[in-house]
Amino acid sequence: MTALPVLPTSLVGSYAQPEWLIDRAKLAGRFPPRVRAKELWRIEPELLAEAQDDATALAIRAQEEAGLDILTDGEIRRESYSNHFATALDGVDIDNPGTALDRSGHPNPVPRIVCDISRPAPVQVRDLEFLRARTDRPIKITVPGPFTMSQQAQNDHYPDAEAAAHGYAAAVNAEIRDLFAAGADIVQIDEPYLQARPDAARAYGLSALNAALDGVTGRTAVHLCFGYAAIIHERPEGYSFLPELAGCPVEQISIETAQSGLDLGVLSDLSDKTIILGVIDLSDPAVETPEVVAARVRRAFDRLPPEQIVIAPDCGMKYLPRESAFGKMRAMAQAAGILRKEL
Repeated sequence: MTALPVLPTSLVGSYAQPEWLIDRAKLAGRFPPRVRAKELWRIEPELLAEAQDDATALAIRAQEEAGLDILTDGEIRRESYSNHFATALDGVDIDNPGTALDRSGHPNPVPRIVCDISRPAPVQVRDLEFLRARTDRPIKITVPGPFTMSQQAQNDHYPDAEAAAHGYAAAVNAEIRDLFAAGADIVQIDEPYLQARPDAARAYGLSALNAALDGVTGRTAVHLCFGYAAIIHERPEGYSFLPELAGCPVEQISIETAQSGLDLGVLSDLSDKTIILGVIDLSDPAVETPEVVAARVRRAFDRLPPEQIVIAPDCGMKYLPRESAFGKMRAMAQAAGILRKEL
């Protein structure tokens, strides 16, 4: 991987999808889909893949123009962060879905587990290769975590939820290995339900995450958040599950601090990890000044050295207007410039 500057900048995962590609009003007016939601796309099915490629190329270029150091594909091809992968697995019935409660307590149609979960083929390797071919900067790709997928499914097969989570873990492990083999510099596992359901996370979620990482030698990250700001409006004062990750083999942990004003004392428990520090408030489309973003980053300096911090948004930028998302990315890059000069 190309050497990174101190305080590198990156998206957490998603960038704003263009209005010509997806119906953003429909997207924002519902909870993130767990099964397929083909009705969200504006493009005819026979042209959709080409249109998604074009929009992905634009997202990659936007990140470069904004000055980000680590690039993602913007998750442009996904209807949600998790269903793109979860609905590609064998062992789940997506045509006759089940029901599960989302993190806000609302019932949602979800994949129904009907036999052993398996991954018949790589799901995101082609997406990774597309990204790798279009930039020489370090790249990151995201996959949903096994615990989160197990919470977003109806288990009609495994003896208990723990067994289902470990079934997902094997599929995630195989995908991560293939993504690194295809050229990923960082693979991020999205596990927001570790935060949303901490008791179950302690009981078996962490062991499922560790199983997903078993034997993986590349640079990995795990992302925990309080939910998309466009959907989950209230923020707790702190994480209900975070210090438990101290012993996890991931190198980087992604947390949000901007909207919540999180007490950064929690970082003392994660002193050996690189922290992907969320410093962009996604509840407000107004673009922060670079000085405001820099001040949010400085809050962490008495807990971690700058060499262990990556500057990022709180969560995915999926629900922001594109102009706002681009401006916030540029503010991150400019804030990094301010801080590097100070250092």
